[in-house]
Amino acid sequence: MKNLRKYALKRGESLTTELTIAVLGGDARYLEMIRSLQCSANASVFAVGFEQISQSFTGGIQRELEDIDPQSLDAVILPIPGVGSNGQIETVFSDKNIQLTESWIDRLPKDCVIFTGITNDYLTELFEKRNLRLVSLFDRDDVAIYNSIPTAEGAIMTAIKHTDFTIHGSNVVVLGFGRVGKSVASKFNALGAIVQVGSIHDADIARISEMGMRAFFLDRLPEKVKDTDILINTIPALVVKRAIIEQLPVQTLIIDLASKPGGVDFDYAKKRGIEAIHALSLPGIVAPKTAGNILSVVIKQILINS
Repeated sequence: MKNLRKYALKRGESLTTELTIAVLGGDARYLEMIRSLQCSANASVFAVGFEQISQSFTGGIQRELEDIDPQSLDAVILPIPGVGSNGQIETVFSDKNIQLTESWIDRLPKDCVIFTGITNDYLTELFEKRNLRLVSLFDRDDVAIYNSIPTAEGAIMTAIKHTDFTIHGSNVVVLGFGRVGKSVASKFNALGAIVQVGSIHDADIARISEMGMRAFFLDRLPEKVKDTDILINTIPALVVKRAIIEQLPVQTLIIDLASKPGGVDFDYAKKRGIEAIHALSLPGIVAPKTAGNILSVVIKQILINS
């Protein structure tokens, strides 16, 4: 039956048999994701942990976890942070916490696909030992590249909100030239900032220069930050250390886009009176509709090909 559904999906045909998906918790991005999955994948979506949102708004069929038959599911979508070490799922739109038990997981069919934003050792082991497929969405290049766009726009929004000068003509240093760094650097460059980008890779240095920005190797960072107006870090390691912060003008704004714990010595920045913002989950804050649609597109594609 699933092969027939995949064939119909690929041809863009309507399905007489729906995909059945359970969404367990989630933030504002998930509201759009639920709506999109129902329309584009003809999915029947059970929404758990959305009691504070009208069912007509989410479009999902609101249920308690214990009222869903796991054996009927084609996919389970966990929140972006995944689950805690005891299987607890924190909810945004509910006063109740969801407990994902091993007995419930044991009843999932072997071809059920489990999605999470990020994973941890507990979550990975939980599904690997049951031979169930776990997809960590934020580890995928396609999701990261799509999300880099609202992340870059969120960085621009943060910069405008927390400075008293224009981005145009300002000195901006971007650390890292990965999926997020590329988008951030190019967007600030397009706004007329004087952008310097630091990397450790020869190929990145060449590409940064080709794009009309100033490139430098990260070992030269202390000498590159002395006139910085905005310092943006995308590297998930402690890069902006005390020695770097000591070289920054006190009016510099630091925006850290790296995942927890970030790449900035926030305590020392505060001691120096430098504003340092750890700007996490910007796609869900700046553009939840776009971010939710991104998740829907990728999830649908994975289910078609699984």
